[in-house]
Amino acid sequence: MSGLKLFRTDTTNSGMTEVMPRLAEIEADVQSLVEAHMETLLGVRFLVSEYSTGPVHGGRIDSLGLDENGSPVIVEFTDRR
Repeated sequence: MSGLKLFRTDTTNSGMTEVMPRLAEIEADVQSLVEAHMETLLGVRFLVSEYSTGPVHGGRIDSLGLDENGSPVIVEFTDRR
C-alpha cells in the first residue's frame, strides 16, 4: 500500500494537502477513522460498531454496514504486529 496517498481538502485556498502517514496507536484509532469515513472509503453506509452476534455465537462484529444493494458488510480489524 505504499502507493496509496491520502489528501485533506483545504477550504481556504481551494487546494489539497497530503496527509502524512503515521502509525495508529491502537486498533480502535483505525476502527474509528474507518467508521467515520466508511461511505467515502468503501461505499458502505456505517450502521453500528461492536455489534453482538448473540448468546449462541458469543462474538462481536467490529463494524457493520450496508452496501448499495442493502447487503450487510462486515469489517474486522486486526493487529498483526
